[in-house]
Amino acid sequence: MSVRESAIELLTAWDAPDDCQDSLRHSVLAFLLARLDACERACVPGHITASALVVNHTGDQVLLTLHPRLGRWVQLGGHCEDSDADIVAAAMREAAEESGIDGLEIDAALGAIHVHALTCSLGVPTRHLDLQFIVRAPADATIEISDESLDLQWWPVDALPDGIDAAVAHLVSVGRSRT
Repeated sequence: MSVRESAIELLTAWDAPDDCQDSLRHSVLAFLLARLDACERACVPGHITASALVVNHTGDQVLLTLHPRLGRWVQLGGHCEDSDADIVAAAMREAAEESGIDGLEIDAALGAIHVHALTCSLGVPTRHLDLQFIVRAPADATIEISDESLDLQWWPVDALPDGIDAAVAHLVSVGRSRT
């Protein structure tokens, strides 16, 4: 199954938790159905991305990255790759690459959807249609900052960094509810 097909299957079956997320589900699903290239970085009108909120083994801390383009703390994630077996694998790959943690375990149930405008590696304004997942780190997790981050830190779920985006705070809430 391709990343696109798996994203369509996931969104079709997802029981969104509220009207806002359901509206986003319908919009992203329509985009996926309309474009064969919806999961490709080269799709200029927008493209599916996969992200993961990494939660520590006790569920009381989350791992956030200081994003170099955004200049703020966000969950780990990024573009889908041809080598990804499906959308869940894309999120898992991004979490492992950007955290350096071995032994991560992903919850394959969708956590949230977020759509945001961004000038990414295309060099032109586009939209990221981000499918977000929750990933659990093992007790002995050791982090390693990748070249895609300015910094990488564990944050208590009840003491997130100042200026945290509402979408990240929402995803942290989802992560807390799954511990």
